[in-house]
Amino acid sequence: MSTTVKTYSSSKPEDVKSACEAHGLTTDEFSHLAKGSVAAKATAYCPYSRFRVGATLLSGDGTYISGANVENAAYPVGTCAERVAFGKAVTEGHKTFRAVAVATDIAPPASPCGMCRQFIREFCDLKTPIFMFDKNEDFVVLRLEELLPLSFGPEALPPPQSIM
Repeated sequence: MSTTVKTYSSSKPEDVKSACEAHGLTTDEFSHLAKGSVAAKATAYCPYSRFRVGATLLSGDGTYISGANVENAAYPVGTCAERVAFGKAVTEGHKTFRAVAVATDIAPPASPCGMCRQFIREFCDLKTPIFMFDKNEDFVVLRLEELLPLSFGPEALPPPQSIM
């Protein structure tokens, strides 16, 4: 099953404006997300794959939180940029998010991996936009529900007190 996804250019004001209007962001917020995720790549620790990923989150209160991937010689122990950013945000007290941005050094834009999609689902509404930037700063934007259809989220679990 193939899905056609529109790629936008960060250098075209009409593309940026269109994406912002569709997802309830200002062009300034878009710019912070794009620049933050691209800049976060520089902090990646990826000596094995050399695949740098940066992520920036826009919290519900307007704070920007960034993270980068951190690899480990025991490969499964590495942590993706999205999970680094969310872990940092949550431990700093942020629990709601308006947008997520991810940047890589390849083209076309890469999407978050399956594990990260599920991790994002824990903290974001299904309507949350996920902006994915490539090495040319072209981008794709999809809502979380498009990246993770038929998702399993916290609301699917019974309240903790009902389990006892």
